[in-house]
Amino acid sequence: MRLGYTLMTEQSPPRSLVRYAARAEEAGFELEVMSDHYFPWLDAQGHSGYAWSMLGAVTQVTRSVELMTYVTCPTMRYHPAVVAQKAATVQELSGGRFVLGLGAGENLNEHVVGRGWPPVNVRHEMLLEAVDIIDALFDGGHVNYVGDHFRVDSAKLWDLPEQRVPLAVAVSGKQSVSLFAPKADHLVAVEPEAELVDQWREAGPRGDRAIGQMPLCWAPSKDEAVATAHEQFRWFGGGWKVNAELPGTSAFEGATQFVRPEDVADAMPCGPDVGPVVEAATAWKEAGFTDLAFVQIGDAGQDGFLDWAERELLPALREALDD
Repeated sequence: MRLGYTLMTEQSPPRSLVRYAARAEEAGFELEVMSDHYFPWLDAQGHSGYAWSMLGAVTQVTRSVELMTYVTCPTMRYHPAVVAQKAATVQELSGGRFVLGLGAGENLNEHVVGRGWPPVNVRHEMLLEAVDIIDALFDGGHVNYVGDHFRVDSAKLWDLPEQRVPLAVAVSGKQSVSLFAPKADHLVAVEPEAELVDQWREAGPRGDRAIGQMPLCWAPSKDEAVATAHEQFRWFGGGWKVNAELPGTSAFEGATQFVRPEDVADAMPCGPDVGPVVEAATAWKEAGFTDLAFVQIGDAGQDGFLDWAERELLPALREALDD
């Protein structure tokens, strides 16, 4: 299992994220995934820099670690032809280390362009068209496309990377698996569901990776970790069907006002012990995931987490997860 680190744009300023990227590679992480947001989930997080500018910077301060968006919505805030151009550029800058992670998006980020927020079936239709457009542009040459949601007029990627950008798509159930697995390389999911991985592989993707993401909060004491996780990450408990629909931080504040610190502590590992993290990560491997990117909650604890990960966590995980 590849072990990854999340560059969480919603909780850290841009210069800090670039520094964390370099340190995470030094610590031994093999994959770095970056969220692509216009808004944080909660006001307490307080940041949301432009992911693609930061990715460009990250390509220049890292050498070998794989990079990925987790995930970009290529349907409203961005046109898919522009997403293809951005992804191809990052692939060139990184020397072939980039994976384009795609998803149907959240109201939180896409409402800013004033086009409303369509129902989930329409969002899936839009994402399907977007994937086709991006894939065609990665093939090279001029692309023309007329769909129900997008039109492309003689687009071409003039700086096409030698190594094609792999496509990973976020899915949550059988319907989205059947739609996107045949068009993608890799699976993205945020729950360790073996059935989802099995369905994906049976549907015939071009690749075989299943890339998950798991939150945790390291701190010198469990109480401090729980307090940070509750302040900054209690939005996570709503589930993606809810999270995709809420329009702003005030909505997430209201939706999570009754979430208690102990509820957050029950949902994710909190504190300085490696045991709960290893146990949680093992469930992802048993579900068939090939990659797992950790989210360290809170900006203030990133340096301590990365030191702890290098010293204790990564060695313990590798020992536990090695076949």
